[in-house]
Amino acid sequence: MRFPRIMAALVAAAVAAFAVPTPAAAQELYGTLRKIRDAGVIKVGHRESSVPFSQFDQNRRPAGFSVDLCMRVVDAVKRELNMPNLRVEFIPVNPSTRIPLIANGTVDIECGSTTYTLGRSRQVDFSSIFYLTGTQIMSRQNSGIREVEDLANKSVALVLGTTNERAVKAAIERLRIPNVKVLMVKDHAEALLALETDRVDAYATDEVVLWGLRNQSRIKDQLVITGRLLSYDPYGLMLRRDDSAFRLLINTTLAGIFRSGEIEQMFRKWFEPAGIPINDRLRQIWEYMALPE
Repeated sequence: MRFPRIMAALVAAAVAAFAVPTPAAAQELYGTLRKIRDAGVIKVGHRESSVPFSQFDQNRRPAGFSVDLCMRVVDAVKRELNMPNLRVEFIPVNPSTRIPLIANGTVDIECGSTTYTLGRSRQVDFSSIFYLTGTQIMSRQNSGIREVEDLANKSVALVLGTTNERAVKAAIERLRIPNVKVLMVKDHAEALLALETDRVDAYATDEVVLWGLRNQSRIKDQLVITGRLLSYDPYGLMLRRDDSAFRLLINTTLAGIFRSGEIEQMFRKWFEPAGIPINDRLRQIWEYMALPE
């Protein structure tokens, strides 16, 4: 009879529709998640001296606030792909290489202190904002530098390709500050060394990074961080463009950390040693980014 055969076919179709996905369903993965699954490794970009976000610890291993956030993302990727033994490869990046290495696929996620800007979003993508800061100035106490206007007839180190470089140069031009000598450096470590050895009078970068650098400086008692904020710098974890699945996984992970309040524990671990307190501005950012499931 045809009726039993039709019913059997319908039942088989229904069972197939609600069946647990087989490994073949994993072929639907795309972008970064598929790349990670196929390669068996996730490549994490980190900074070497962006204290306290991303730096080397005493054993020359990547560590810091942003690195901790990234490792939580790595755990989420392992669960998503059912790959508990997924290998993690750390790749050092700097302000000049971080965007190209994300864009060309060398690095899957960057864990540093990178400002989320619309201009950069033409080349890469960003996670939800996890930190908010701005450009300030660090100098020796006896330098007489308290605001950007005090850089007149003095020298300042700036890291090439950063929002801080643009902010300080724009302020110099807008305020017509005379005879400012700019020393371009590749990273925070080179800038701090230039300041410690009197090659420059000041270094301008994100205020939270300056506190971290000051804390590790051999002349920290001689250094002061001063001035109004010269820029608006929201930080996000960087990833490749047009990869909504990976971005959703990252943001879901971050939102869970924000909702649980664990973000404050992570903050205290890395920022309290540098004397940096949690402020209301940060708490508001975390509250806004704590998206519901």
